[in-house]
Amino acid sequence: MENLDAVADKYLAEPAVEIENDLIMNWYPERIANRTGHVGSVLELGLGHGYTVPYFVKMADHHEVVEGSQRVIDHFRAKNAWYQGRLVQDYFETYTPDRLFDVIVMGFVLEHVDDPKLLLERYRSFLAPGGKIYVAVPNAKSLNRRLGLEMGMIDNIYDLNATDHQLGHKRNYCRDSLRTDVEAAGYRTTLEEGIYLKPLPLGVLKTLDDMDANLQAMLKVGVDFPDLCVALLFELEATGG
Repeated sequence: MENLDAVADKYLAEPAVEIENDLIMNWYPERIANRTGHVGSVLELGLGHGYTVPYFVKMADHHEVVEGSQRVIDHFRAKNAWYQGRLVQDYFETYTPDRLFDVIVMGFVLEHVDDPKLLLERYRSFLAPGGKIYVAVPNAKSLNRRLGLEMGMIDNIYDLNATDHQLGHKRNYCRDSLRTDVEAAGYRTTLEEGIYLKPLPLGVLKTLDDMDANLQAMLKVGVDFPDLCVALLFELEATGG
């Protein structure tokens, strides 16, 4: 398997300048918490910059993260001495928990893995009765990418750009292709919503006097327009469950 320590640098870098990443990572966990309320157990796949951990810790009695890079885990521990949950260094494809989970969060994971369907199938068996899986992925058909395609900036709506390659992305999803994968893996979608409806480049948005208010409005309006948003959030339940 790929050595994830070798691609960890992006997630160890200081994230303060990544406005949109900060925005999204502090938004979708609250959307999930609003859906579930407090639960017994939450499993997260991947640490990234660690933005989401404080949100999911609050909503569960037991919080666990599986992360492939020991460097990322060590970096998180060094900066978050308060964290009392469980961090497990393992690959998503080989990790086997010692409990079932009420909520499993695959936040910006499926675009990275070799076989998303296989991963979804595997984690279905880790759900407690009535449990939910939440999947967030970048949206290939976002408004800004559609504009880029029309302007000739990209040749294909699903093309990976330099940032995608730097982050280790292997694919770009749209709403239809994500639904195809989750249904093939034995789930039905019980919620599909958008994350961040972005009508203008960030450089233009930064020139607005009320940029922060505009960004928050774009998050709120985007919920109802997933096909045009920068990212997608799906809630899944196992069929027959």
